[in-house]
Amino acid sequence: MNTTSHSREIDQFDHRIIEALLSDGRMSVTDLAKRVGLSNTPCQVRLRRLIEDGYILGFRAIVDVNKLGKNHVAFTEVKLSDTRENALNAFNVAVRKLQEVEECHMIAGAFDYLLKIRTSDIANYRQVLGEKISSLPFVANTSTFVAMEAIKENGL
Repeated sequence: MNTTSHSREIDQFDHRIIEALLSDGRMSVTDLAKRVGLSNTPCQVRLRRLIEDGYILGFRAIVDVNKLGKNHVAFTEVKLSDTRENALNAFNVAVRKLQEVEECHMIAGAFDYLLKIRTSDIANYRQVLGEKISSLPFVANTSTFVAMEAIKENGL
């Protein structure tokens, strides 16, 4: 995969391909070609190029987390004790390893990171917070907001 800044510009057909795949990533090339107004071969060539150039990073299943028993979502603000580059890198590497952390964003503001954490229930979240999040490198303090209901999630 080539994700350098030397990627080619994309045109209206490439944008249409991306939009179509965002709504249905399992679409066949034939259906994709029909949807964007191209024949199969040019559509397949464009799709391969979008993947090679790093515009499309991959394909994944969107699962029903409630059926998997992971319906507790908490957003956790994390303040670090040190925000020099080495400390940020250490935190970044460690937080990527935590399965319960669905998203991690560096924030400009009163805290340093915002984590989206998914667990089975509040007791499991408390354990993850106490044993995993609080043990991450340079964590000084945390603050938690529990989601009551997901209105829009996973781009759906």
